[in-house]
Amino acid sequence: MTDHLFNLHGDVLGAMRRGPKHFTKLAFVLSEADEPADTELSHFRDRIVTAGPGDELTALWHRTLTSWDLAEQANWSTAPPRTDARRADTYNRLGFGADLCKALDGAVPVFKEPGPTVISEEFTSWYSRDTAAARSFYWNSYEQLLRRKGWSDAAVAGLDEASHAVVERLSDPTRTEAYGARGLVVGYVQSGKTANFTGVAAKAIDAGYRLVIVLGGTLNLLRGQTQRRLDMELIGQENILRGADPSDPDALVGIDYQDDEDWPAKFVSHGHRPFNIERLTTRDDDYQSLRQGIGALEIEKREKHLPLYVPDNLHRAAARVMVVKKNKSVLTNLVKDLRKIGPILREIPTLIIDDESDQASVNTSDPKKWESGRTQRTAINGLISQLLGLLPRAQYVGYTATPFANVFIDPSDGEDIFPRDFLISLPRPVGYMGVQDFHDLDGTGTAEETHVRGIYDDTGDRLQEAMDAFVLTGALKLYRADHGVPSGPFRHHTMLVHESVKTDDHADLALRINTRWHRAGYTSHEGHARLEKLLTDDFARYADDGLPTPSAYADLRPYVSRARQLINAGGNPVVVVNGDTDRYFSQIDLDFDRTPNVWKILVGGTKLSRGFTVEGLTVTYYRRTTRQADTLMQMGRWFGFRPGYRDLVRLYIGREEPLTKTQTIDLYEAFEAICRDEETFRSQLSRYAELIDGEPQVTPARIPPLVSQHLPLIKPSSRNKMFNAELVEIRSPGQPIEPAAYPTDAAAVARNTERWRPLLDSFSAAPVMFTNHPDSTSSLTRSFSALTAHVPHPELMSVLGGLEWERADLFRPHLAYLSQLDGKLAKVNDWLVISPQLSQSNRIEASILGSAPFSLVRRSRQAGKSAFSRIASLEHRTAAQRIIDDAGSSESTTGTSTGVILLYPVVEGQSELDTRAAAPGGIADPSKVIMAFTLIPPTSAIDSSRRLLRFQAKDSRHANSVVVEATSP
Repeated sequence: MTDHLFNLHGDVLGAMRRGPKHFTKLAFVLSEADEPADTELSHFRDRIVTAGPGDELTALWHRTLTSWDLAEQANWSTAPPRTDARRADTYNRLGFGADLCKALDGAVPVFKEPGPTVISEEFTSWYSRDTAAARSFYWNSYEQLLRRKGWSDAAVAGLDEASHAVVERLSDPTRTEAYGARGLVVGYVQSGKTANFTGVAAKAIDAGYRLVIVLGGTLNLLRGQTQRRLDMELIGQENILRGADPSDPDALVGIDYQDDEDWPAKFVSHGHRPFNIERLTTRDDDYQSLRQGIGALEIEKREKHLPLYVPDNLHRAAARVMVVKKNKSVLTNLVKDLRKIGPILREIPTLIIDDESDQASVNTSDPKKWESGRTQRTAINGLISQLLGLLPRAQYVGYTATPFANVFIDPSDGEDIFPRDFLISLPRPVGYMGVQDFHDLDGTGTAEETHVRGIYDDTGDRLQEAMDAFVLTGALKLYRADHGVPSGPFRHHTMLVHESVKTDDHADLALRINTRWHRAGYTSHEGHARLEKLLTDDFARYADDGLPTPSAYADLRPYVSRARQLINAGGNPVVVVNGDTDRYFSQIDLDFDRTPNVWKILVGGTKLSRGFTVEGLTVTYYRRTTRQADTLMQMGRWFGFRPGYRDLVRLYIGREEPLTKTQTIDLYEAFEAICRDEETFRSQLSRYAELIDGEPQVTPARIPPLVSQHLPLIKPSSRNKMFNAELVEIRSPGQPIEPAAYPTDAAAVARNTERWRPLLDSFSAAPVMFTNHPDSTSSLTRSFSALTAHVPHPELMSVLGGLEWERADLFRPHLAYLSQLDGKLAKVNDWLVISPQLSQSNRIEASILGSAPFSLVRRSRQAGKSAFSRIASLEHRTAAQRIIDDAGSSESTTGTSTGVILLYPVVEGQSELDTRAAAPGGIADPSKVIMAFTLIPPTSAIDSSRRLLRFQAKDSRHANSVVVEATSP
């Protein structure tokens, strides 16, 4: 039966490519009716209200409204995307009444999750929405495939916007003058960056890019995974077969994927294509010199007397795609072949996508050699530079989850990959398990309790418990698959054990796990009793109410037996992953794409900490320490998408682990500190991305000063050069300022404490209660007591201006801002100083320089850094932020010209004994107490310009240069 309403709405919405228009008028024109049919809208409203799951008309409007909600480039609306105002503007332009709007809002709520953050230089606009829609064959195919895979409308629209933001900042492929843009896309660990660059590749190919080079991993297994993904979702069946008859077995000889269980059903089919995509690499074969390479790179031109980039040539030529390892010999062969192509090389619009761009690609050669003029690059970096030199129309886009190495590339090095044109930070995807799921950054106190366990308890090592959890979660997955949960995500089930990078240690650990496995008694009464207790005490308590979970262990017991058999298949539940060759990985059968089911405990080091995606990872037992921030961040293999089993994920992680003979590190806290650095960097980008008077507050060249607080030791590649952009002022109205690089010298600490003396005498003797009431982020009411004082602004500035720092330049831009709050920038009268007290059971009090007793707190510095991991506790910061946010309201006790400070007498140490030692007799030693603070200026503390940053050139003679020769040490 024909769905008249669906067909009509499809035609009308199809005509609204440039944005919403008056629906009834357009429907009247398209339907060729005698008069406008306003009754159609009432039928439409009734259909939306009564529609059941799978209604095509509702799905059509869901896609359309979501795309309009998320559109960053919307010439038809001044309302910001992802807001009620944008949706209201949409309805107004459609001419919809209140009842219909209400019905649509119920069926399609406004998607308000944040979008990508873009830090960009100015660029020439060439890739409008109309331009993209006019040539969108491969993107449309990719979009339809994502929908068939179950992607939501919001997820597809979000990917559309993020990938569009990348492509529009590349050079126009038909541009006469050659220009190569350099950009960086920052995602999250295991968060779907591949989907983004697949979308970018699809749009770029549609737009006219005719050579796409994807730099994959350092192993062919990893390169092959990326190749397969692009073949399956972008290149498609027809381009893989290249005319071979899929029904003729003889014609398929030599065609890859014949042994792949997903071929051809899950590979996109394009049917008729406006132009072909030719693969220069296959699933099993990397770039082969003079074999699949040079012949395919010789691009024919229809109009031979015109350059390739002329539209008549460009849009009729086939595109070439290759996925190559970051391997010296492979890239050398590619460069060698490209040199043979001839003049046309300079005419080919090229896109180079660098996956994990902070690995191998960044130049890391000894800066001392640069000082003497002997410019030397690492092998991979040098070959990438040669590629960029050979292809003047090449656009370079790096993808990474740990961006600091890329950000600190020397921008003055014209042949390197500094993201001079744009830096795009992708939003956290819906359904992604990341740092917020394992660390209580939002103050709710539930993440650690739900998912995180220590590696020791009162009985000793919890490795056996972790192994039991692996068996139990496998059984729960099987149970859920039998009770209506899609089993696709349960195809693989893995546990990661990560203790060392040494291969000898891996063998010993694997033997220890194997021995424990065979002694665990999973078929015995004792074994089942142990699993039953773990189910009751842990997994049943934190089970997702929306997913089936057995009410009693007896219902799960048959699935426990099946899970044990799957894990022990082949007689060995453990796989060691530390090889350096592809042959090694094929021997251990760890290709998650080709192997039907991988249910194993994986033991390894570096290969499991970067690049290698561990599918089905549910339980992690993690002890390895490192001083490197990016290495530690990349070890977060437990991050990712866990549909159907996110409540089962468990992380057993080391607390108080040995770092050196004299130092220990809390690995969980260290990981949290690095995650906070990442989150702070992202939030900074988001704050400063707002345009002021149409101009960016920060550009890619000015990013390094923003992150110097996190990685103060990183400098430009050459020591005789310096970044010329100096951050002079950071304005933070209504935002926390938390300096963390306090002095380590005892004498300096004592001098700082002495400077606080005038304010310490101002505190009230009686504590005040502060309460955080439940809200959308927490269902708990949290209260704490604190000593308080009201301090005039000039007195506070007298203290702050005299403090010493381990690195004064980190606080100086904040101090420049605060010093102007006496009326020059905005008027701040006074500050409410809050010194929180710990709970009575944990409280250690001491008088400081004769003051009333303060509650001392323990804080630790980040490993290898001068900065503390954090200063303010989340519940304290939440209370302070609410005071600022509510200032001036009827319930507020402070005015709009009052700031808030959280003041902590910090004793640095790793144990409670260190804290007690700082306060013998209840009197603190001033040289051991760091007066640390977090302050929040009032929201009114800003001028009419709304600018948050101010930079100046260190060397004013070269004001427009990012990097200059250093004139002083």
